[in-house]
Amino acid sequence: MTLSLSVELVATIAIVIGVAGAVNGVAGFGFAVVGTMVLAATLDPATAVAFMIIPMFAVNVALVGDLTREELRTCGTRFAPLLVAALVGTILGMALLDRLPGPPLRILLGLVSLGFVATTQRVVPLPSPSTATERAVADTPLVMAAVGAVSGVLFGATNVGVQLVAFVRSFDLSHGLFVGVVALVFVGINGLRVVAAGALGLYPDLGLAFASVAAAVPAVAGVAVGKRLRERVSERLRHGVVLGLLTVIGVRLILGGAGIS
Repeated sequence: MTLSLSVELVATIAIVIGVAGAVNGVAGFGFAVVGTMVLAATLDPATAVAFMIIPMFAVNVALVGDLTREELRTCGTRFAPLLVAALVGTILGMALLDRLPGPPLRILLGLVSLGFVATTQRVVPLPSPSTATERAVADTPLVMAAVGAVSGVLFGATNVGVQLVAFVRSFDLSHGLFVGVVALVFVGINGLRVVAAGALGLYPDLGLAFASVAAAVPAVAGVAVGKRLRERVSERLRHGVVLGLLTVIGVRLILGGAGIS
């Protein structure tokens, strides 16, 4: 898994990351999915997943700044089994990156992209506790650990954590507590993923690591631009553009992985 950083490739990556950041700023979601899937359509899929870790960390780090110490302590205590299992699962998912051949991984990313669209559009609802009894069961350490482990593996291999967010959102949480759990997952775990990626050899050279760090700049800039454009674009158009883009990308990844195009 190597990345030859030509001027054209650097420019392309900067544009992709900037656009993904703008999409996130406008729609409120989609940075990791759009950035990872677009890069996976042109780069080695494992490289694309590893490359996006640091920009994802940069885009989501602002969430932590909005939390009080009490909120961090509360969500850390209540959701500790979920977070620990998600961390272990994430590392396992990252370990699979170098073991899966490019074509199957590309197909997996394509299916995840289409799955993201289907669940966002509620065509295929994600299983989540909806009643008080179900939430009480889901609040047990064993269930949290199981959900965290499975979701972590998928997150580690694809950068998509929508299923984990959906699980947490199903609880009757205050906004601050919900943001706290998401922050610990997408900021705290992504910070640890940088170390894990280095240990697992997902950054084969300093060039890739430095490029990933540098990509945080267009990512944050893109989010800022997207936020300014948010009020000028209707919610229907925002979601339609993002989900349409992910559908096209998902189909292309699956066809490419199958050797059809």
